[in-house]
Amino acid sequence: MMKTIGLLINPISGMGGSVGLKGTDDLYEKALALGAEKVSSKRAEIFLESLGNIKDTLFLVPSGEMGEDPIKNKGLQYEVVYSVNGLTSKIDTLKTIEEFKKRKVEIIIFCGGDGTARDIYEAVATEIPVIGIPAGVKMFSSVFAINPKAAADILKAFLDGSSKYKDSDVLDIDEESYRADKFKMKLYGYLKTPYIPHLIQDAKSLFEGHDEEMAKEGIAVFASEFMSDGSLYIVGAGSTTAKIAEVMGIKKTILGVDLIKDEKLIASDVNEKNILNLIKNEKSVKIIVSPIGAQGFVFGRGNQQISSQILRKIGKDNIIIIATPQKLENTPFLLVDTGDAELDDMLSGKTLVICSYRMAQRKEIRKD
Repeated sequence: MMKTIGLLINPISGMGGSVGLKGTDDLYEKALALGAEKVSSKRAEIFLESLGNIKDTLFLVPSGEMGEDPIKNKGLQYEVVYSVNGLTSKIDTLKTIEEFKKRKVEIIIFCGGDGTARDIYEAVATEIPVIGIPAGVKMFSSVFAINPKAAADILKAFLDGSSKYKDSDVLDIDEESYRADKFKMKLYGYLKTPYIPHLIQDAKSLFEGHDEEMAKEGIAVFASEFMSDGSLYIVGAGSTTAKIAEVMGIKKTILGVDLIKDEKLIASDVNEKNILNLIKNEKSVKIIVSPIGAQGFVFGRGNQQISSQILRKIGKDNIIIIATPQKLENTPFLLVDTGDAELDDMLSGKTLVICSYRMAQRKEIRKD
């Protein structure tokens, strides 16, 4: 029996990541001016190619970049149910969902970020199962697969009836506050998602308390010691990395990527282009990052400024991961989703995570 699948792509989702905009909502033109490239279509194509030769399925899609362009020539049966004119918007998403509902699709697949998830929640809530292909900048919601290939595996499990379901958080933040280095996250509701353990990401978690702060202090003091080696450090986002700067007497952006050398702030809230320019004449460059709580993502969520090109230049041996014991206890394993499958392979495996003063835990980095 033929099964119908709704597929839609937010063409501008994720464009703000590499250029340091922390989102693309209402900033499409600015992202383009900064040299941003579209990423969601490529992510959708990886998903579609990973499906292989699935049978008895019909994809319903909007025209152009929102669906038809990525799926054509993939050997999959599809039908255009909504025509897009010009630059896409939330209205196009909602109208596409209306068409999906009229045709009684059995599942909706979308490629985008938290903003797209929120739009879909407004239209369907838990009425129709949904799978998110991660393509945004932030993606704190738990509706997303860990990567496009995992999304394909989840869909195949759904189609053969071997998946369970869960109500997944739809979270979003105020992007203007986020760009101003303020974190305001809100739960909007839930979407029904097929659930395959380890293939669907968890929602972001925040950890607080006295022990948490003591651990951050220990990590920061240790980091301030080894960071006096003359290397240029690319320091990722988060409260744990911000504590390092605080110990050094430096004002760091909590939600951005900064460059530090010899206890001096070299550049603040940098994008990919800034980083590439500033590291080209350095003898030694290292990266310090902290995984997203509960999700476990080290790269590919909220720090796309540290691009695959930068990671290849710097190398796995020069990446330092830090996290408190509480965060590690609630994060079974770490993940990478750089958009470069070969690089994800290179980064995966066992690694040491600094968790206090001169202490580390061994954790596994997975790519899927």
